[in-house]
Amino acid sequence: MKQLVIGLALLGVASSAYAKKDCTNEPKEKWMQEAEFKKKVEAEGYKITKFKQPGTCYEIYGTNKDGKKVEIYFNPVDGSIVKEK
Repeated sequence: MKQLVIGLALLGVASSAYAKKDCTNEPKEKWMQEAEFKKKVEAEGYKITKFKQPGTCYEIYGTNKDGKKVEIYFNPVDGSIVKEK
């Protein structure tokens, strides 16, 4: 029984690591255009070194206005931060 519980826990960790982020339920027609989004984020002081669109999010890797490295998931509809690492 103990092995089953451990196995299920490991399975949950593994599957969550591969899950795509869910930032919005809105259709893509309502999302900001990628160029518009990047311009907005850069105006807020971020420097984007890598941009991705996993699942229903916009994701950037780069630095903030203080030069600190960031990895941030944004809602692509309004540009709000959903998760920041």
